[in-house]
Amino acid sequence: MAIISRKPRTPSSRTMTFVKIADLTKKAPEKSLLSALPHSGGRNSYGRITVRWRGGGVARKYRTIDFAREHKNVPGKVIAIEYDPNRNVPIALISYANGAKTYQIRPEGLTVGATVIASASADANVGNSLPLSIVPTGFFVHNVEVVPEQGGKFARSAGTSVQVVAKENGRAVLKMPSGELRSVDLRCWATIGSLSNAEFRNMVWGKAGRIRHLGFRPSVRGMAMNPVDHPHGGGEGRSKSGSHPTTPWGKNCKGARTRTRKSSAIIRRRRP
Repeated sequence: MAIISRKPRTPSSRTMTFVKIADLTKKAPEKSLLSALPHSGGRNSYGRITVRWRGGGVARKYRTIDFAREHKNVPGKVIAIEYDPNRNVPIALISYANGAKTYQIRPEGLTVGATVIASASADANVGNSLPLSIVPTGFFVHNVEVVPEQGGKFARSAGTSVQVVAKENGRAVLKMPSGELRSVDLRCWATIGSLSNAEFRNMVWGKAGRIRHLGFRPSVRGMAMNPVDHPHGGGEGRSKSGSHPTTPWGKNCKGARTRTRKSSAIIRRRRP
């Protein structure tokens, strides 16, 4: 994978860059693993906007990813590496010995023809899924469960991984990508390896249209509004009148704590 640029035929394409994934082996997705992906435009069931700045975007199908690794103790073979428009990491199509096919997010080093398995007796190889009690200390894992048998929740985006730092009293201490230390039950499962496409974070979008294709709409700065519309509005020039950053409804934002109760799973926060 590499960051590439194209011949600047337009002003916006002069700074635009792309991630080239050279080892994709299949263009058409597996039809049995596709489902509809309706767009809500940030609205709830009453039609009210609950998430601002959402709407539009390119129509696409959802690829069903097996985050829970449902086919335990059954070996599977990687038969294709595909692009997924719904996430920033490629996906691997796995064909199991029992005839089932699933998608799995692809770690770095997993190639076509490799064998993967989800088992408590499996080796700690890239792509294999194991309980945290079996994963050696110091290994990097991804797709980590928070609650046993619930499916992976942590480290699912491009280039991310979680390090197993220690094990004690039936729980594993994990170092998150942000530097936060978390405590997770040793019965939770995780997949060995770091996710691929780490160059994604270095990509330059280049123009607003590429963001609109993802389903994001423009957001207007509060300082550009009138006082009736936002607490930051009004005044001469750019001024928030000495107040802390807030939402249009007066709630603190940009760094304000939003957790209502203390989590016992967090050992060290990312911001001490």
